[in-house]
Amino acid sequence: MTPLPRPAETVATDAGMLALWDPESFTDVVDQDTWDLRLGADEDVRRYIRAGSLVPLSIRSDGAFAVLVRFGSPGRPARLTERERAHGLLSSDAYLFSSSGRVWLSGIEAVGAQAWPEIVQFELPAGRYSVVIHLIAWEDEFCGVDDDGAPSATALPDFVVLVAPAGPGQDVFRTDVETFAPPETIRPG
Repeated sequence: MTPLPRPAETVATDAGMLALWDPESFTDVVDQDTWDLRLGADEDVRRYIRAGSLVPLSIRSDGAFAVLVRFGSPGRPARLTERERAHGLLSSDAYLFSSSGRVWLSGIEAVGAQAWPEIVQFELPAGRYSVVIHLIAWEDEFCGVDDDGAPSATALPDFVVLVAPAGPGQDVFRTDVETFAPPETIRPG
């Protein structure tokens, strides 16, 4: 029997960024002072991105977002569904993620050694992964919004995150804190 896919998780931030992160890389972040020292500036965050310890989901906006993380395996890549492709707004270039066996998802402000209740936890075998983030225009889909203007029960998530083993020789990854290229540099389809 094939397990049912995990539904989208609602993840919130008051710091303008969500993140997928490797908890083993942040064991020294134990309080606000160590968080400020390690993650308080974009260049600090960029250092963890380059190392593959953190993948930003950053559109510089606070709020709660529905995030669906989909995992692929060798020979079976993670892909967008037809509905997700039809309503995809932006896609990132691939980020590197180096897993020590787990990947956590939270607001950037929750990154650290303490496992807060709002952290979504996934098992992910140790190794190198390619992560691509897709921003979905769920509100554009027919019946995506209910009568109150909120996401309907069948609405697509805000973000679909595709995680797959990094291919042999795949050595070039996005390292920007901003997940998506600015509009003036986005290449046409």
